[in-house]
Amino acid sequence: MTQQPFSRPGAIDLSGLKRPAPTPPPAGGGAAPAGGSSYSVELTEENFQATIEASMTAPVLLVFYSPTRMPESVQLADDIVTLSGEFEGRFLAGLVDIDAVPAIAQAMQIPSVPLVIAVLDGRPAPLFQDVLPIDELRTALTQVMQQLTTQGVTGRHQPRSAAPAAEGEEGEEPGFDPRYAAAQEALGEGDIDRAVAEYQKLVDANPADAEAAAGLAMAKLLQRTQGVDLNEARAAAAAAPDDVDAQTMVADLDMLGGHVEDAFIRLIEMVRRTSGDERNQAREHLIGLFGAVGNDDPRVLKGRQSLASALF
Repeated sequence: MTQQPFSRPGAIDLSGLKRPAPTPPPAGGGAAPAGGSSYSVELTEENFQATIEASMTAPVLLVFYSPTRMPESVQLADDIVTLSGEFEGRFLAGLVDIDAVPAIAQAMQIPSVPLVIAVLDGRPAPLFQDVLPIDELRTALTQVMQQLTTQGVTGRHQPRSAAPAAEGEEGEEPGFDPRYAAAQEALGEGDIDRAVAEYQKLVDANPADAEAAAGLAMAKLLQRTQGVDLNEARAAAAAAPDDVDAQTMVADLDMLGGHVEDAFIRLIEMVRRTSGDERNQAREHLIGLFGAVGNDDPRVLKGRQSLASALF
């Protein structure tokens, strides 16, 4: 599945929800999503506005489903809830049973279910409209969150329900590793050089810290592409197909645009065509991009196989 770049089209029209009405009971004949997580909430007309406002902190995923019209959509809702717990506050899952709260679906002009819409800063962007296996959902959402991190979106939601903090832990944000706070704060403030320095400290202290290594790789990518004009970079790469610097710059820009596989292919072909120091430079740059995406990502596994083929 190809994940399109995260966009922010027009804001949600909430005019139809200004006067909340009592929520009707769910229609019979279907099952509601089972269980929940600390980062999911069943939406009603009363709490919808507050949930959308929470997207000013971190993304909200609105999951539209119907137990009666499409029972399979309940499984998608279940899986998004499960993943909301795994992502520990990187997004909040807002579940919308369109049978129980049709006014929300009408206000957002939902054409069909299932549908998952990402909301950030109050602005919606469609993500999924099919029932996908949870592994595919996990991969796609990982990519979305990585891309948002490159844009400086690093906030997390507070858990909606959690056990009281242990003694000495008051004020600590659950599910958040404080080791990364300085680096993520720097990204949020747009201070890329400081983010690189903070991630480098973490990697130097613990080279096995995969999350810190991925953060460092992504921060360095942001650092390399600061102020670069995309059109000029593409023109330079087209004019000099064997110029490693020109090709690696376009690969970096492809990564920022969400075109991960295009970035990999460009550098693999560069490895295939070159030799000596140039080949080594292209190979090392590609390995750095692998680290930014994550070694468990299927695109990285495929890329490593193609790189091995290009080398040998």
